[in-house]
Amino acid sequence: MNGSGVHSILYFSVDTPTKEAPELRRAVDEIVQIEPAWRVRVHSVGPQFVICGEDELELQAIREEIQKTQSVVFGELKIGYRETIRKSAEAEGKYIRQTGGMGNYGHCWLRIEPSEPGIDYAFVNGSQVGAIPERYIGPIERGVQNEMGLGILAGYPMFNLKVTLLDGSYHEVDSNEMAFQFAGSIAFKEAARKAYPVLLEPVMAVEVIVSEEFMGTIIDGINARRGRIEEIENEDESGGLKTIKATVPLPELLRSSTYGRPEWTMRFAGYQERPHFGRLGGDDAPTPAIKPRGPRPRTDSAAA
Repeated sequence: MNGSGVHSILYFSVDTPTKEAPELRRAVDEIVQIEPAWRVRVHSVGPQFVICGEDELELQAIREEIQKTQSVVFGELKIGYRETIRKSAEAEGKYIRQTGGMGNYGHCWLRIEPSEPGIDYAFVNGSQVGAIPERYIGPIERGVQNEMGLGILAGYPMFNLKVTLLDGSYHEVDSNEMAFQFAGSIAFKEAARKAYPVLLEPVMAVEVIVSEEFMGTIIDGINARRGRIEEIENEDESGGLKTIKATVPLPELLRSSTYGRPEWTMRFAGYQERPHFGRLGGDDAPTPAIKPRGPRPRTDSAAA
């Protein structure tokens, strides 16, 4: 399947019995072999399958072809938004439970911050040697990654993050991997709420070929869709045809087909912050990062 380098900016969820899942994958494979230029892929999310790609018409065509031979239920075509943060923040995560017999104790401090350009995710163990046994570092990171997949604002995956494990503590008897995974999850969620989370929308690089007399109408239409004109070039020597290059948010392109598909092309250009989307903390001003207190020394009796 042509899945290498495919951006999941559009997707269908597909409900199909588990025993029929291989048939669904084969059907998509066969379609892509016929149309090798199509950039789509299939992956599983719990009991559902997701068919994702970058082109609305390609995904619609695949749905129609599959429905000719298989009785599967497709969800609506959806946009693959993402989430990220704009500020650095720190938070503590504690998971302490005592239900009789052996208890559960996990404790960590995390700092999250925007990652360097080009890095989707990084996890760094910056804790002092011995603060948390090595066997619990992995579970903390799993807790972080679980929350990143769920998002903090609207349920979309988070990326462009650096997470640093700062400190923590453990109990010789009550600590276990599950407790530290929960602790990592709690700390990440709390830090993300304070780190100015934002919703990101996919943006497409669009090229429209239009005659000069209609150029003003096209430019007005792009501006009305929150687009930005990047360049205008002559398409022919006479200058009668123009190529308008712009970047336009994908949600705005899906809501309208004013120009007709044969007249314009588009490709994925990246993500940008979606404006006028409610942020945690109320106003547009970012919620300030709060430097937490370090963990206090504890004795064996401190484990709940």
